[in-house]
Amino acid sequence: MPQDLTAVPWPIRTERLAIRPATPGDLDATWAFRREPSVSEWLTHRISDREEYAAVFLGEERLATTLVVEMDGEVVGDLMLRVEDPWAQAEVAERAQGTQAELGWVVAPSYAGRGIGTEAVTALLEICFAHLGLRRVKALCFADNTASWRLMERVGMRREEYNVRDSLHRDRGWLDGMGYALLEDEWRARR
Repeated sequence: MPQDLTAVPWPIRTERLAIRPATPGDLDATWAFRREPSVSEWLTHRISDREEYAAVFLGEERLATTLVVEMDGEVVGDLMLRVEDPWAQAEVAERAQGTQAELGWVVAPSYAGRGIGTEAVTALLEICFAHLGLRRVKALCFADNTASWRLMERVGMRREEYNVRDSLHRDRGWLDGMGYALLEDEWRARR
């Protein structure tokens, strides 16, 4: 099963978007929207300094798991695609290696409400299942991040978890968290 992103025929094109692996040259374009308060409120790291952001963005793991979303040649969002191993018993752990991914997304606020997130994540699911041969994807969010969990539902992901005050938000304190997932066979059936 291929998991190497070089196996994907980049860029992946949708009706309006082009999706490709991030490069160091995408630093300033992603920084422009990731520093916006409406975006950074929900991100794992709130970074207010460009140099600190550069250190994170250009890190080997971060760059390797980030895809950028372009519309008419402009970066309008980014996606996280982190291939991982699910839990498995020791005797079959090797068979489980690299069979699922955690997904994430950000859309520039100036492009919100236009269906770009839905279009990009729909393409991301195709990358995961059709190109990388994964069997399962998952995504997590704060329950208060309505836009994120609604997007998960629009693209066919199933809510698997609703956890009461399990997620510590830097400003809001302990919040409820949600987990969504989709299996490859469920994705194929929906197509």
